Amino acid sequence: MRGFSHLLAARQRWGLLPVNLRAVLFVSVGAILLTIMAVFVKILGERLHTAQLMFSRSLIGFLIFAPLLIAKDGIDVIRTKRPGMHFQRGFWGACGNYCFFFGITHLVLADAMALQFSRPLFMILLAFLFLGEVAGRQRIAVTFAGFCGILIMLQPFGGGFDPNGIVAVAGAVFGGMVVISIKKLSTTEPTRRIIFYYAFYTTLFSAIPAYLYWIPPTWEEAPVLVLIGILGIMGQSCITHGFTLGEATVTVPFDYMRIVYSAIFGVLLFAEVPSWWSIVGATLIVGSNLYLLKRG
Repeated sequence: MRGFSHLLAARQRWGLLPVNLRAVLFVSVGAILLTIMAVFVKILGERLHTAQLMFSRSLIGFLIFAPLLIAKDGIDVIRTKRPGMHFQRGFWGACGNYCFFFGITHLVLADAMALQFSRPLFMILLAFLFLGEVAGRQRIAVTFAGFCGILIMLQPFGGGFDPNGIVAVAGAVFGGMVVISIKKLSTTEPTRRIIFYYAFYTTLFSAIPAYLYWIPPTWEEAPVLVLIGILGIMGQSCITHGFTLGEATVTVPFDYMRIVYSAIFGVLLFAEVPSWWSIVGATLIVGSNLYLLKRG
């Protein structure tokens, strides 16, 4: 009884915290969980194939999310009149996730994370091509600065060029296509239905390459594969809830802390020291994104 009263008191104190503070805490926890997931992906990626890692992440997430959703809202929540658009969104999402996991396993961890966050820069171009949204001169100039940051990180004309970085950048482009698809779907579809089909199709699309390149995990690796899926769904849920709860200009910067966390884990676990090129490039990417966010 005393334990219940303590729990109730803690919940009341939590409710008294400012909304933005609660949102920041959710996003911060989510960012840490997703960074830890990336660390495990990098460790297992030394032996297991990227497709196998992505499939495990998608399958575990789907097996956790789908039953909870249907139990809460009933089977009608997954009925849709736009299966084609959900299929398209799932395809872009699967491509983006694969590229992200590939980047984690083949690049410096902090670099892979920073390049993933270049997605908003590509959104400017994609929104113009597919939604007819025209950006002003300032937004175009800032986006150009962000693209310069990508080039600085990739060093395409220097001796430090790593072609694997192109795959990571492609993941950001696919991520932009995911956002375009979500914008189209959100006119008629609730968020929970969009998430359900995203989880379903990313699992489906990753199943075939995972089967083709499957390497039997060891007894030590198998629970880590499950943990990757759990960390992924928990981290993404925390960040999504934080973004929904608080103001974007307050919460989003704390998601970018994933780059810092990745750099710390990279140094401590993998002896990866980010180059000055990477630091300058990542700063331009993050700075451009935050400016675009602030300007709406």
